[in-house]
Amino acid sequence: MTSPLPFDPSPANPHKPVLLREVLEYLSPAEGDIMVDGTFGAGGYSRAILEHAPCTLYGIDRDPSAVETGHKLAAAYDGRFHMVEGCFGEMATLLPARGVEQVDGIVLDIGVSSMQLDQAERGFSFRTDGPLDMRMSMSGPSAADFVNTAEEEDIANVIYRFGEERASRKVARKIVEMRAETPFTTTGQLASAVRSVVRKSKDGIDPATRTFQGLRIHVNDELGELDRALNAAEAMLKPGGRLVVVTFHSLEDRLVKTFFKERCGDPAKQSRRLPGEPEPAKPTFASLSRKAVSAQKDELRANPRARSAKLRAAVRNDVPAGARKAGGIA
Repeated sequence: MTSPLPFDPSPANPHKPVLLREVLEYLSPAEGDIMVDGTFGAGGYSRAILEHAPCTLYGIDRDPSAVETGHKLAAAYDGRFHMVEGCFGEMATLLPARGVEQVDGIVLDIGVSSMQLDQAERGFSFRTDGPLDMRMSMSGPSAADFVNTAEEEDIANVIYRFGEERASRKVARKIVEMRAETPFTTTGQLASAVRSVVRKSKDGIDPATRTFQGLRIHVNDELGELDRALNAAEAMLKPGGRLVVVTFHSLEDRLVKTFFKERCGDPAKQSRRLPGEPEPAKPTFASLSRKAVSAQKDELRANPRARSAKLRAAVRNDVPAGARKAGGIA
């Protein structure tokens, strides 16, 4: 599917979310639709959707600074935009509490936002020194709490599983060794510790990258949140409603790819079953893209961050979410 929308890295809109034209194309907002931006952030997708069609949009975010931005945005759209504070994985509870039972489209942009990375005081970035925090909601245990109190094995497992850091055991050992003398309080301390035991890769990626990613995903339960959100979207989308998900890391993309594969079903399996083989689960979605969609060349030139972005999209059918099981609809 080719997009008719140009990529516009205009300074008039400094926050340009990745794959924006593709998101609008696959989401296809129309007049009267009820749309959801489950990861509001700086509001890039929300603004574009509201400008694209006279629809109603609900933005969800757990970050207090994003919520503040959303409330300011609401004043500019005369009742068409509503800011909701909370986790996007809880949309099936948050939205019905506001009288919204079903929606026409949901977009999710998974991971840390550029706005959060740029704020040193939030503790997401190893490039600038700041408090070792990483909490999107600014509540609950921080990254510092975890690295200063967790068992060495638990630290290694988190960094390996969520950061895909092969040297996770070396990193965990170094963290435990250093915290015995001085507890970790800043991103600079942690980055230095990691760099002392992890070699710089040939592609120039900072040795602290994977450790910071792993801790951030753990602190915010990002994969659990994504899993809950995908299931909530399945329950909330109307027949014909569209789900568009943008990811930046293999762990997230793998989860989304698996969800769509299961929910869209395999046409071959639907028609080619061995005698006695149970009927496969009824599909609840139909895929809108044969494979993951990546950024086009003009966007890559303007925004290198888009290189790792992948978009997957599907459209909801009329099979009830609770009816997906072998043997068909009960």
